[in-house]
Amino acid sequence: METDYKGLGLKVGIEIHQELDTKKLFCNCPSELREENPEMLVRRRLRPTQSEMGEIDRAALAESLKEKSFDYELYPKSVCLVELDDEPPHLVNDEALDVALEVSMLLNAKPVDEIHTMRKIVIDGSNTCGFQRTTLVSTDGFIDVGGERFTIGTICLEEDAARKMGESENSVNYRLDRLGIPLVEIATGADFYDPKTPATVALYIGQLLRATGKVKRGIGTIRQDINISIVGGSRQEIKGIQDLKLIPEVIEREVQRQVTLLHIMDELKQRGASMVEMKVADVSEVFNRTDCHVIKKALKRGDVVYAVRLPKFAGLVGYELQPGRRFGTELADQAKLYGKVAGIFHTDELPRFGISQEEVDALRSMVSAARDDAVVIVADSKIRAEAAIEAVVRRANQVFDGVPKESRRALPDGCTEFMRPLPGAGRMYPETDIPPIPITKERLAKVKRQLPERPEKRIELFVDTYGLSHELAERMAYSDNLELFEELIMTSAEPTLIAATLEETIVSLRREGVKVDNVKKADLEEIFYRIASGKLSKEAIRGLLKSISEGTGVEESVQKLGLSLMDKSELERIVADVVVANIALVKSRGLDALGALMGIVMENVRGKADGKVVHELLENEIKSALQLA
Repeated sequence: METDYKGLGLKVGIEIHQELDTKKLFCNCPSELREENPEMLVRRRLRPTQSEMGEIDRAALAESLKEKSFDYELYPKSVCLVELDDEPPHLVNDEALDVALEVSMLLNAKPVDEIHTMRKIVIDGSNTCGFQRTTLVSTDGFIDVGGERFTIGTICLEEDAARKMGESENSVNYRLDRLGIPLVEIATGADFYDPKTPATVALYIGQLLRATGKVKRGIGTIRQDINISIVGGSRQEIKGIQDLKLIPEVIEREVQRQVTLLHIMDELKQRGASMVEMKVADVSEVFNRTDCHVIKKALKRGDVVYAVRLPKFAGLVGYELQPGRRFGTELADQAKLYGKVAGIFHTDELPRFGISQEEVDALRSMVSAARDDAVVIVADSKIRAEAAIEAVVRRANQVFDGVPKESRRALPDGCTEFMRPLPGAGRMYPETDIPPIPITKERLAKVKRQLPERPEKRIELFVDTYGLSHELAERMAYSDNLELFEELIMTSAEPTLIAATLEETIVSLRREGVKVDNVKKADLEEIFYRIASGKLSKEAIRGLLKSISEGTGVEESVQKLGLSLMDKSELERIVADVVVANIALVKSRGLDALGALMGIVMENVRGKADGKVVHELLENEIKSALQLA
């Protein structure tokens, strides 16, 4: 049964973060990522402080509860004292600001009169100073996609965060090469009411960004965050989606999660449930002879098993919120994050994992759990187990209000997991080290003169000049292969053949499991050059690509597969032999036999002849045979 997204009141907005191909935003360091071993390491701790309004941001406070230190890897040639927060930021990079203004114009937005840099509190360690610097560049934009208009609320210029390289129990490891790379952040309005349209619009915006020629390409250089809500639910910020194809799945699964959480809330109200009290019970003695490996190991090292009763939660902890993720998974996420435990057990999934029915009965008895109560247990040190139970109770109590406002991380399967509470309004305050920048008419005029062509204009060019079908031209204009296509047409091969290879043949081979990413641009250039110069048949492309994907070069693949074009005299002989062998078909169907015979000839030549040449020879041979008949 299809989900009625309109009836659910679904609202979706997108935030697109695109790295710019300039130097860093607040210093002169290069904006390039390094893979060699870092030359230096710096360790820091960050703590939340009150804003100018006397408030501590709830997201910052939640991060501080994790009690982690931060290790920063750096390279002196690409990281300076600005990234280490040992020197004030320099002036905003002029080139990056011009790119942001260019993007603003492409999105029909209105630039502000004066740029003011703000600080946004972030204490997860991804910025050494404890905040991210961001500047509002323009507002009130719009784009038209598929006959609909979508609003662009704001366009900001901000610094990217440090790269997270790893995490241990007590520390997080970051690399500072990415910190400070300029990002354009584009925020749409909550204009989307179905799961699929946001991806289409994000793709269009991505093409506009690439049209500038001043943005970085590759995995991780563009990221999408999605804001999702339904009636009765609350706004969820889903962060870090890199694959546009995942956006519909994320939205669908987040809607499912919120609907189920609202169902759990209603069910608890019908059962007459009330808020869970923080009553931790030490139930270690219940498991003195347990066969559960996790609990046995914990007790052997002197840890405890703590439990808490969730009144009237029986059957609800095991409710599936998203595929493979239950309400119990959300409780476990909180326990792992704030208690640093490996996980939890709950009675909706027991007896299991070596825990017997007798132990479950004894557990229920010890915490006075009724039949409609659930019990959660944690096995770890006293401090961790208690912190984990506290986190479980907090999350269980939040369900009485429905869906808590959260920032969540997108997972590869389209599900999401808790990161932190949504930040409050008090996290933004002025940056005092960077002066305001007026946006003059002269600067805007200069930027306007450099605006690139829009994707829709490219479609017209591909159809009118290169002869692509409108469908193929549209796919090419919005494709990640656009730049490659424009480079490959310089080989003089047919543009339609090049586009079809990139958008159809390679896609088809990838679905078959062929490692087409091993095919380099130089390989494609060589293939299309040979085709354009008459040394290779276009029918050879598929086999060649498969061979090259396995690590063989173009020339070696041609020789191995025997794909060199055969002599015209040999091709004429094969065509004549096929017509003679099928003369009865020729006499009965005339030129209509051409299609059937074409397949036979192409099967015989196996990529050693161009299909267009074969067609011409076969047509002439059939006509000659009919005249003799």
